[in-house]
Order: sequence, then C-alpha cells, then structure tokens
Amino acid sequence: MNKVELAIDLPQDYRRQDLFSFHGRDAEGLAERIDGECIRKGVMVDGVPVALAIDLGARPGQALCTADADGALAPAQLDDILRNVLGLRIAPEPFETAVRDDPLFAPLVAREPGLRVIQSATIFEALSWAIIGQQINLGFAIALRRTFISLAGRAHPGGLWCYPEAADAARLELEDLTSRKFSRAKAETLLRLARLADEGALDLARDADLPTVSERLLAVKGIGPWTVNYALLRGYGFADCSLEGDVAVRTAIGRLLGSAERPNLAEAAAFLATYRPHRTMAAAHLWASLSA
Repeated sequence: MNKVELAIDLPQDYRRQDLFSFHGRDAEGLAERIDGECIRKGVMVDGVPVALAIDLGARPGQALCTADADGALAPAQLDDILRNVLGLRIAPEPFETAVRDDPLFAPLVAREPGLRVIQSATIFEALSWAIIGQQINLGFAIALRRTFISLAGRAHPGGLWCYPEAADAARLELEDLTSRKFSRAKAETLLRLARLADEGALDLARDADLPTVSERLLAVKGIGPWTVNYALLRGYGFADCSLEGDVAVRTAIGRLLGSAERPNLAEAAAFLATYRPHRTMAAAHLWASLSA
C-alpha cells in the first residue's frame, strides 16, 4: 500500500455538517462512510483504488487527508479530488455580497451563512450520478448508484468500494444494468457516456469553459439540460449553473415568491437569470430553503 498524507486549510466559517450530509447519503456505506468527524471515501485515481480518510476533527482549521492507494499515487493527483469532496471550488462570499440587499435571497443567506456546494469526487462520478438520478426519487437513485458501484467499481483492501472510472463502467454490458432495475434508456445513456469518455471521443477535462463543456455533453444522446447543469455544478464546479430543470429548485422558487404553484421552466430560468453570474449558489440556497 502507498500512503499519502495532506493537510488542507479550511475557511474560517467552514460548515462541516454540509459535507457529512452530502457524502453520507447512502446509509449502507458501500463507497462512503461517516465516522464521527471523518469521511471515508473510495475512489479510483488513474486506475488505482484509493481509500480516502478526511478528518475534520483532528486539527482546528484544517482537514487532515490520508490516502491509502493500492498502487502508485502522487499527492498532486489528489488535489482536484479533495477540492471537490470538501466543497472548496466555489467560494460563497461573492454571492452573499451580491444579494446582501436582495429581499428574497438576503434572508436565505442570513439563515445559511457560508453555505457551500459540495461536489462529487470526479467529473465522471457527477455525470454518472446525474444520469442515474434522472426522473426517480432519491432513495431509488441511491440504491441504483450502489448497484452501479458494485458492478463497475473495485473493492479496496481496506473494505470500501471505489467509485468506478469511465474505463471501469465501459466494460459493463447493457444486461448487467437492466437486470438490476436500471431502465433500458438509463443504462444505455450511462454506458454511452462511459464508452465515449473511455475512448477519448468525449473530453471530460476541466480546462474548458462552460459553453464548451455544455455543448460537448448535450451532444451525447440521452443527456439533457438538467443532467448537464447538475454535472457542471457538482462535477466541474462552475459558479453560474442554471438549475431551472430541477423540480426542487422550482418548488423553492415558488415558495420564495409566495406562490402556491412552482414556476414552469421558462419562468424559473428567467428568475434565476437575475442572479447571474452566481446561479450555482442561488440554487444551493434554494435547495437549503426547503429544509429550513
């Protein structure tokens, strides 16, 4: 085993509970577990199974990260993953400043100061999770995600399963998924994404701008605007993603406006456009408002 250790400075107002809630969604803990103040997560890094342990309670103001790799691993390979997992890619302050006098969002920010967007470890994880979660409830989506990990992921010697990379998922057959409660359309889209990415026909690199990434993803059959915007937010970490296609976001907009009905897609898009270039954080606060 190859062990790599890193200490990452955290912002003063860092909200660790948001982190635990996002990464602790699967109560069965196949690939992620919350142990006290520590997150344990299995990821594949360039074909190497890695078990991450991220301890937020060991040292004030820092996250102490230990990566046990079942193969060669350099610290630089972890930086992108850890910034995502810890939600450090989008700073909340620009949005909070922009809506300081906004009659709708200022009260939401006052209730949830320092709210961050926690992300999936990798772009492929965010995209595949978005496809898995299309048009089904969260509980069923989590169960399908667990199935996907058990089929395409790899077991780390430490016990966690590692979320698959595109190359792992590309080896699956359609029947592997459809026989395990995946709809045929969902399975086809998931495998199409994995194979295009694995073959290099779809570039998932983070170095492109938002319009370019959107165009690339929308060209994939089965991937629509909601999936793209979710991936832009949870995978790429763009600060201006418009989530008008998200039912929860539209529900929250309706409540915020005092309406008994949620707005339609066009109405929600027009509402969110007012908050450019901070629509990602607007969506985050709208989601949070539903739990207030």
